Amino acid sequence: MKELLRKWNNISLVKRILMGLIIGIMLALWIPDIAAPVAILGNLFVGALKAVAPVLVLILVMGAIANHKSGQQTNMKSILILYLLGTFLAGVTAVIASFMFPVSIALAAGAEDITAPGGITEVLLSLLMNVVDNPVKALMNANYIGILSWAILLGLALRTAGESTKQLIGDFADAVSKVVKWVINLAPLGILGLVFDSIATSGLEVLLGYGKLLLLLVGCMVFVALIINPLIVYLKIRKNPYPLVFRCLRESGITAFFTRSSAANIPVNLTLCEKLGLDRNTYSISIPLGATINMAGAAVTIAVLTLAAVHTLGITVDIPTAIILSVLSAIAACGASGVAGGSLLLIPLACSLFGISNDIAMQVVGVGFIIGVVQDSCETALNSSTDVLFTAAAEYGEWRKEGKAF
Repeated sequence: MKELLRKWNNISLVKRILMGLIIGIMLALWIPDIAAPVAILGNLFVGALKAVAPVLVLILVMGAIANHKSGQQTNMKSILILYLLGTFLAGVTAVIASFMFPVSIALAAGAEDITAPGGITEVLLSLLMNVVDNPVKALMNANYIGILSWAILLGLALRTAGESTKQLIGDFADAVSKVVKWVINLAPLGILGLVFDSIATSGLEVLLGYGKLLLLLVGCMVFVALIINPLIVYLKIRKNPYPLVFRCLRESGITAFFTRSSAANIPVNLTLCEKLGLDRNTYSISIPLGATINMAGAAVTIAVLTLAAVHTLGITVDIPTAIILSVLSAIAACGASGVAGGSLLLIPLACSLFGISNDIAMQVVGVGFIIGVVQDSCETALNSSTDVLFTAAAEYGEWRKEGKAF
């Protein structure tokens, strides 16, 4: 048994995940009733990631700031610029594509009981209130903005602490990181359960009626992932960006696709940053921050679904309004919750720009939930993999200036 486990662990994690993916699809298509208990593996995996992520972020960020040496270089400014630029360009891409390939949709009910934010001011106010959230409540609710703010404050306060205290925090961070590695090692089983549950529960037929809309959404996200993001990375590192792009999509995007939660994928991204040799003082802050504000996929979803409603209702859109929508979708995306379906609740904000009533806007949200098994999975894969991509690009850009190989 030990020899079998050793051989299993020697197989790369990506290959093991692909094996779990294939087995999950086969079980869902061939024996869905008999294999139904397999779905619990996915729930346990996502639950474990969500449980460990808040503690990991708090300890890592606090430790990184507490142990930060005066004059030590970090790349947070560059990373923030990349996050905001990438999200804005994703919104622009979605707006342009929606005008080039206009799609009308059959509006669906089913979202009447969901309360959407009343305006962009409410979204920004909610973000600010999350900053001053109770620390225990922030940890319980996985409020990463609140966790980050408390971790930064505690880290700054501990800058003057004794070396033994700082060492203790570092030991805690290493211990939690080890727990994360144990959880991630179970990813093949988790992915098996998640893909089985998605296919067995939703099926593929329900998506066919919204084929054109899905094609537009996924097409925009693929364009951002394979054209826009590589271009941004190239301008930063001045070498072929695709090896880095494909590695981030492979090692971060696959798990994010099935967990459908940027927050749950934080431990996966932190582990990938470590493999890439990045500075822990930087990525321990940029990754959880990216799970909150780096939302290119969300910007695409908001813009495409809003303009689908606009085309359905026959509303004329001029260029200035389209530009405003690009900006609004980017800003709203930064306020999207890092959980499954978080971006859909911001669609009514964008719809209000065109005078579309909340009743109709919530029907658009209903359509979003119907196609969410594909839309939200692709969105999260783009969002989460880009967190690592831009963090690495910012650091590699500095290495390039220093003449350091990467």
